[in-house]
This record gives sequence, C-alpha cells and structure tokens, in this order.
Amino acid sequence: MALYNSIGRGYSVLRRPDPRIASAIGAAIGDAVSVVNVGAGAGSYEPRDRTVLAVEPSEVMIRQRPEGAARCVEGSAEALPLETASVDAAMAILSAHHWTDLERGLYEMARVARKRVVLLTWVPDDAPFWLTDEYFPEIAAHDRTIFPRAGELHAMLERVTCGTVRMMPVSVPHDCTDGFLCAYWRRPECYLDADRRSAISSFARIDAEAGLAKLRSDLSSRRWIERNRPLLALDTLDVGYRIVSCEIGGANSRA
Repeated sequence: MALYNSIGRGYSVLRRPDPRIASAIGAAIGDAVSVVNVGAGAGSYEPRDRTVLAVEPSEVMIRQRPEGAARCVEGSAEALPLETASVDAAMAILSAHHWTDLERGLYEMARVARKRVVLLTWVPDDAPFWLTDEYFPEIAAHDRTIFPRAGELHAMLERVTCGTVRMMPVSVPHDCTDGFLCAYWRRPECYLDADRRSAISSFARIDAEAGLAKLRSDLSSRRWIERNRPLLALDTLDVGYRIVSCEIGGANSRA
C-alpha cells in the first residue's frame, strides 16, 4: 500500500461515496450487524447503521478518516487482525486489486466472517472503456493482469468460502460522486484535471502526458463527441464494476 501513502492525500474529497452505489452495497451486506471493512481507506461506503471495524495499511488514508468514522486499525488483507468468525460480514470496496495475494485476502475475509463476504470490484470481461481503449491502453493492459475475469473470481470465491456466490452489475451514474477510474465516463473533461487523476491509482503507474494531449485535442476538436455521442444520451453505464456477495458455507476451513 505504499502507493496510497503517496497518492491518497485527496481521497476524502475526491472519492466521496455515491449514495446509489452505497445503497447497493448495503443491500448486499444484508442482515449483518457487525462488519469489517478491509482496505477501508478514508471510510467510503462504511454502513452507518452497523458496528464497523476498519482495517487499512496506509497511514495517509487512516489520517483522512473523518471524525465519527468507525474505529480503524492498521493491518493488511492477507493477515486480518481479527479472531475467526468474529464479525457477521467482511467487505472490501475497490481495494482487492491492491492486495499482494488476492486469494489469501479473500480467505482471510471468509475466515473472520460468520455470514458473508461482500466485494465491490471490476472485471475485465466487457467491451473496452473508451478512456483506456483510446487514450491510455497501458492502464487496460495492467488491469488485465491484476483483475481476474468474472468466472475466475467466482471460482476463487467458491473455493475460499465454500458457499453461494452472486455477482451483480453496478451501473455507474453519469454524475457519480465517487471519482474512481470509470466514474467520469460522460464527463471526459474531468480526466484533464490533475487533482481528479491524483485520486485514481491507475494514473500513478503511467506517464499520462501523451494520452492527455490526445484527449485534450479530441475534446477541443469535438472528435470525442463524434465518436461517443451515444453515451451522452445515457444516465448510467455498465463499465464492468460488480458487487459480489458470497454466503459463507458450513464446510469452509477456519483454521
């Protein structure tokens, strides 16, 4: 999580939870009363009506947690500082791709949760997103190496939870308040803003200047609008984000 110690300083402002996505996450958490939030960051999407413990490895992110946020302890997904079966649910919101060992982290979530594991993540199964397809293909190439495809993720979760796995699309609103990578799909000019890019980890890994120059030119000439005009009529778009809910099976090992 050294990446977030360097780029995470604006997350509390630029990565504000979107209420529509928050509602979908809350529905997936279901009847869980106690929840651990893994890779919790500044506290986005932590339910306010439940008992939450946050686990976060980055001191920069922990310092941005607002007053009144859930108690946060420093720790990693691969070695959660909780007893076995000590919470009803474990959640991880757009954080699993930063773990050093995805399957180990999922196993740890299944170990500490009595009822279910809930993820918000991205899967590389759908058609390419215009931003990474036309302007920053190096982001797409890297993401395909760290995000498992839907079938692979489903199989991995079945293996570690021994329970039922459900995967639900998350349509991103055109005015999404959470500035993750694909949030500005109908607001391309937002990607030209350095502050907004600073809250998107994908941009920290690349030299973005060539792609930004091309995007700036296409917006100025209206080529972007000509190529993407159908998007302007949409209120939401499925760009590959998924809420994954996994019920804990009775046979899973909690050693």
